[in-house]
Amino acid sequence: MVYGLRYYYRLLGMNKKAIALPSLKKVTKLPVILNRQELKELFAAPTLLKQRVVLALIYSAGLRGQEVINLKISDIDFERMSIHIWQSKYKKDSVVPLAASMATGLKKYLKAENPHIWLFNGKEPDGRYSVRGLSWVMRENLKKTSISKEVNLHSLKHSYATHLLEEGLNIVTLKELLGHSEIAITMVYLHVAQCPLIKPHSPLDTLYNYPTGADKV
Repeated sequence: MVYGLRYYYRLLGMNKKAIALPSLKKVTKLPVILNRQELKELFAAPTLLKQRVVLALIYSAGLRGQEVINLKISDIDFERMSIHIWQSKYKKDSVVPLAASMATGLKKYLKAENPHIWLFNGKEPDGRYSVRGLSWVMRENLKKTSISKEVNLHSLKHSYATHLLEEGLNIVTLKELLGHSEIAITMVYLHVAQCPLIKPHSPLDTLYNYPTGADKV
């Protein structure tokens, strides 16, 4: 209603009233993630190789749906074990690691499907897959699992980020991998990651491998 009134006042040239309206507070929700066992169940659900590969790839590289459909075969570098992402959400190019197990799956998929130009061919006018099609693949395969969480395609990216934090990756590197414009965007994952707690201590103790709380230096 607020935005509707703002638009109405702008049309009437009553900009002062538009400015006086209260701003809407954005509700911040923590991302829902899949645990490792749930991910394994999801990746085992598809009967089609293409669907298994695309879901696993999204998680393995933390990709957005748009980034997946924009991938070309030439963007996958098996020698350097990397994936080149062109002009992501924040208009940035980035290079993310290609998992060894993912490389094996992709090679099997490329040999079986023999796609042309685009990594995942679809029914779009230019021959690409669609984000809508990717979302359908996620929804249909979730139905085959015991997963009851309210998750979607983007939840795979959330899971990727959270699991990397839990495995010790520093948040600055994670920001670059996710292609975020600001570190504050990445920090939301700190609220869901279950990182091991480290007892406060002096770095001098770890420098000489002293047990924490040693009496003498």
